[in-house]
Amino acid sequence: MLPKTTRRTLTLAVIAAATVAVTGCNVTTRLSEVGDGPQLSKITNPTVMPNYRPVSLPMPAPKTAEYNPNSLWRAGAKAFFKDHRAKAVGDILTVQLNLKDKASLANSTERERDDSEDTDVTNLLGLEAEFAKKLPQAIVPGSIMSFGSKHETKGDGSIDRSETVELTFAAVVTQILPNGALAIIGRQEVQVNNELRELMVTGVIRPEDIESDNTITHDKIAEMRVAYGGRGTLSGLQNPRWGTEVWDILFPF
Repeated sequence: MLPKTTRRTLTLAVIAAATVAVTGCNVTTRLSEVGDGPQLSKITNPTVMPNYRPVSLPMPAPKTAEYNPNSLWRAGAKAFFKDHRAKAVGDILTVQLNLKDKASLANSTERERDDSEDTDVTNLLGLEAEFAKKLPQAIVPGSIMSFGSKHETKGDGSIDRSETVELTFAAVVTQILPNGALAIIGRQEVQVNNELRELMVTGVIRPEDIESDNTITHDKIAEMRVAYGGRGTLSGLQNPRWGTEVWDILFPF
C-alpha cells in the first residue's frame, strides 16, 4: 500500500500527463503556425473523414416507380427540360444561411439548511459509568455525540445573447436516403490577417425544396447542424489558457 503523499503525487502526475496529451496536438499546431498564421485545410472527401457518419432517419415504405414510355411527361420529372438542380451524390447546391437567434434567461436560487443532532447514553447496562472511567475528560454520559451543520447557498445566473449569421455558401450532396431526401455537407474557410474563420453545415433536404436556381434556405434543412468559429491570433487571445480550463474543471470549490 503506497503512502497517501505518494498516491497523491502519482494522481497529479497522471492528470498532468493526460492534460499534456490532450493539449499537446493543439500546442504543436499553434507553435508551427507562429509567424504564418493558421493554414487552410486541404480539400478532402467529407465521407472519408473520421467523424463522418451516414444519415439514418425513419423512412416510408418504398414505392414502385411508374413508367409511361408513350408520354412526354416523365414520372417524377420537375420540368420538360433538363433539371439542373442537385439530385445525385456529388452534386452541388447553394445554401442561404440567415440565422437570427436571441435569448434572454434569468435564474435565481437560494437555499438554507440548519441541522443538529445530539446522542446521549444515560442507561446502558451500567456501562455509561465505565465510559467516564476510561475517558474521564472526553466522555459525558448525557452527551456522547453532538453533530451540527449549517449550509447556505445562493446563486444568480443570467443569459442575454444575440446572434446573427448571414452567409451564402455551396454544399455537396453526400447521400441519397431511401425516400429521396438528400444529405448535404457544406464547408467554408476564409483566412484574413492570420485569422481563419471556419463554417460547416450538415443536414437533410428534400429535392422539391430546392429552388429553380439551385438554392435552398436554411429553414428547409432538417437536422441542421451549424458550426461557425475560428482560430488564429484573435481567437487565441479571447480564449482562456488550457491551464485555466483544466483548473476550472478540477477545482472542487
